Amino acid sequence: MEFQLTESQRALQDAARKYAREVVRPKAAHYDETSDFPRDLLSAAFELGLLNMAIPTEYGGVGLSHLEQVIVCEELAWGCAGVATSIIANDLANLPIILHGTDDQKKRLLAPFGQKLKFSSFCLTEPSAGSDVAALSTTARLEGDEYVLNGSKCFITNGGYADQFTVFATLDKGRKHKGITCFVVEGRPQGLTTGKHENKMGQRASNTTTVTFDEVRVPVANRIGEEGEGFKVAMATLDNSRPLTASLSVGIARAALEHSLEYSSQRHTFGKPIREHQGVQFMLADMAMNTHAARLLTWESAWVLDEGQRNTLQSSYAKCFAADMAMKVATDAVQVYGGYGYMKEYPVEKLMRDAKLIQVYEGTSQVQRLVIAKELFR
Repeated sequence: MEFQLTESQRALQDAARKYAREVVRPKAAHYDETSDFPRDLLSAAFELGLLNMAIPTEYGGVGLSHLEQVIVCEELAWGCAGVATSIIANDLANLPIILHGTDDQKKRLLAPFGQKLKFSSFCLTEPSAGSDVAALSTTARLEGDEYVLNGSKCFITNGGYADQFTVFATLDKGRKHKGITCFVVEGRPQGLTTGKHENKMGQRASNTTTVTFDEVRVPVANRIGEEGEGFKVAMATLDNSRPLTASLSVGIARAALEHSLEYSSQRHTFGKPIREHQGVQFMLADMAMNTHAARLLTWESAWVLDEGQRNTLQSSYAKCFAADMAMKVATDAVQVYGGYGYMKEYPVEKLMRDAKLIQVYEGTSQVQRLVIAKELFR
């Protein structure tokens, strides 16, 4: 068992940390306030090799291991979770192709991401089908050598700027999860429209829209896997992406802890810094302890994937624990700051808003507990 990062992993961590500190942090408050799309920050990430981390090098990507990806993602979220979400959205959308695509599909659909800055969106969630994936109602019908898609997806990251969409639709709603199939829509063909950017509570730097498909035609060559395998593709994708989502939580919590340590040294009450009060010390100790525990769970869930093993249980452990932990740590950071913590001029209220979303997306904390229980009963 080895807990020490390699020299190359530490160098990667340092590069991501420098980007987060020097490029993202100075503009994080601006993009949180305006909710504008941070194209300049994403362009810088692309130039540094921090975008398209999961795409193998032979298909033009960065080709990082799962452990390396979560190391980078923690640093990105430390800078701004909204920016980090926009960066890793490409990996989420492209994972179905990476995991289940043919060699031809990988060459056609992945390689362009290494040539220029472009965005892809993962289209699974619908207004009536979030945690209950089998209830999705977007349909696909086969006409000759094309499928025709109809339906609407919601809460789609980078939807307003993507020019490739990984879409899950059903060929037969009566078959529930056995009817779901995965498709890749290239460009913005006739019939594909996106809605307004959602006015979110947190992670406001990430673009979030609806995506609607009205008789959108997709060639059979862009079907990922066989008909009816879409549910399996989606679940394998989420197993692979949950360590990244967990690492977002770790980055948020680490930022909240660091801000709290700094502020508790500067703020005085009753004639001494508040860090010298036992009540505050206990809060800081719990924040540090739980952040570290979440990091280890996250690293393990990524390591299991790198070992070629199924990580459903470990990834749900990591995602659930880290999401709930980040919300608690960020809330405690606001408490350490007192009344100032509630003000937008100080950094911790943003962390609290950003953390809340991770308890909701990519499988709620409640759904993760259902997954964990199911795995325990296997």
